[in-house]
Order: sequence, then structure tokens, then C-alpha cells
Amino acid sequence: MSMTQHAEPAVTSPPAPGPKATDGRTAQRPLALRLLARPEIGVFLGAVAVWVFFLVAAPPVRDGGSMANILYQSSTIGIMALPVALLMIGGEFDLSAGVAVIASALTASMLTYQLTLNVWAGVVVALLVSLGIGFLNGWLLVRTGLPSFLVTLGTFLILQGVNLAVTKLVTGNVATDDISDMDGFAGAKKVFASSFEVGGVQVKITVVWWLVFAAIATWVLLRTRYGNWIFAVGGNKDSARAVGVPVTFTKISLFMLVGFGAWFVGMHNLFSFNTVQSGEGVGQELIYIAAAVIGGCLLTGGAGSAVGPVFGAFMFGMVQQGIVYAGWNPDWFKAFLGVMLLGATLINLWVSRAATRR
Repeated sequence: MSMTQHAEPAVTSPPAPGPKATDGRTAQRPLALRLLARPEIGVFLGAVAVWVFFLVAAPPVRDGGSMANILYQSSTIGIMALPVALLMIGGEFDLSAGVAVIASALTASMLTYQLTLNVWAGVVVALLVSLGIGFLNGWLLVRTGLPSFLVTLGTFLILQGVNLAVTKLVTGNVATDDISDMDGFAGAKKVFASSFEVGGVQVKITVVWWLVFAAIATWVLLRTRYGNWIFAVGGNKDSARAVGVPVTFTKISLFMLVGFGAWFVGMHNLFSFNTVQSGEGVGQELIYIAAAVIGGCLLTGGAGSAVGPVFGAFMFGMVQQGIVYAGWNPDWFKAFLGVMLLGATLINLWVSRAATRR
């Protein structure tokens, strides 16, 4: 009888878990550097610093009514700074944004008054005109390949001249007629220029719209395919087109978003003051762009957020009203803005380098 030996398989225990091997590429960066990588962190710190400074330098700022006024001034800048920021992330910018606001308001006002229409008819036509201006800017850009600086500079000059010339031709004056007694005015005012009370303080509805638009823009950038398209065309439009991103649609739609913002702010101006000065708006485009840049949007495109321009606009409103509440010469406002812009640019550069340093 033969005996067969069965060898039992060797049992090996798994190695004790230990620290994972990492290299410079996979090692997780410290929390501080990850926070610095966020484009809005620098402007948030700057906004807090400016707010604290004026709390100390201008005691009236501590009053609730004063803060509501600051938020109102910030909202009128911030509503436009949001689409301008999205456009900049997409690699373009719009020099006609300031006069486009006035063109929209003039359209609604003169159409309503001269044709004796319900003001909502003027509001709708003004929206179509504003979207058309944005479409024209985007279409010229993608069809000609010219830089957005040249395209929108041309639009800026055209609108500036048309605003003045058409207003004088139609009304015989540089301002439009008062439309406060026209049908539909009260309803439109509630939407675009009303106020509500919070703790005994009157707050403008534009503050609410500003925050709502900021939330929508943030969601679009971070949670939708369109947001990915915006970053892609701003980073490298040729590479984006190669992977199927609709570059033409994205560029044109971004300019049309700026047109929508110009329409909304234009309607607010019209229903706040009942009339429009045709020569206004010049220079506002630089404030919108500066608020976006201060908010972390790069002029080269491909980087930025919707939250950063909110803080950037708040800094503008804070400085603009804080100088008045402090009793200083308001001529210093532009100097402060220049310092803020240069400071924000340097901070963004430092943040970018710190966030990418190994």
C-alpha cells in the first residue's frame, strides 16, 4: 500500500498596512494651500479688511441703513460684474457693457413714452435689443477672429454716439421723458427697483437679485456642462474645439449673458429714476471688469469664479460709500480703486504661485 502525501498550501498573511508611498505629485497639499488655490479667497480677505477699515475710520458705516446703502451700491455693480466675469473666464471681455446698460434703458423709456405703450412692452423690446447687442459682439468675434478688445471697443463707440444722437433726435433733449405715469410702471418698479424692510432697514430688491444671480452663476460654473465649456474655451479654444466643445455657441452666449445683465441693470436705473440720461454709462465697463479681476478672474481666461466678483463688487461699494461716510474728498475714490486693482492683481499672482508650489 502506497501512501500519498498531500502538501498543504502555504498560507501567507497579508502585509501589515503601512503608510502609502507618495511622491511630489500625489502627496496631498496642506489645507492652507488648497484654500489659497481658490480664486476667491484673496478677494474675500481683502473685502473683510476693507470692511473692518471703514468700520473704524467711518463710524456711520456701523449703522444698518448705511450698510443697506453699501449693499445697494455693490449690487448695481455686482449684477453686471457676474456675466462680465463669466465672459472673462471664457477668455473675452466687453468694453461696451457700460453704455449697453444705458442703451437698454433708453430703448424701453423712449419706446414706451413716444408710442404710449404699456411699459412692459418697452421692457421686452429692450431685452431683445440688449441680447441682440451681445449676439452681434459674439458673432463678430467668432466670424472675424478679431480680439474682443477691438470688437467691443467699436460697439462701445457706436452705442455711445447712438445713445446721444437718437435721444436728442426723439426727445429734443439729452434725457428721456418721465414715464412714471405710464401703464405698468408700478408693476415693473416692484420687480426692478422696489425696496423691502428688514429689521427696520429698507433694503433694495437689487440686493436679492444680485445674490440669486450669483448662486445661479456658481451652480452653472461648477455643476453643469456649460460651465465646463466656459473654462475650456477660456483655457484653450482650439483644444476645446478638438474635444467637441461648441466654441462658437459658448462665446456668443457669454456675450448675450452680458447683454442680459445690461438689460436688467438698465431697467433698474429706469424704474428707479423714471428717466435716463443718455450720456451716462461711460467708464462703468472698467468698474465691472475691475470687480471681476479683483474677484480672481484672469484677463487671460480659463480661471475664476462667480463668488469672487461678489466680494469684488462689495469692495467697490464699500469704498465708494465708505469715503462719503468718512467725510473724505470723493475725488479719492478712483485712486482707491486703482490701489485695490493693483493690490488684487498682485495678491492673485502670489496666490497662484503659492498654490502651485510643491
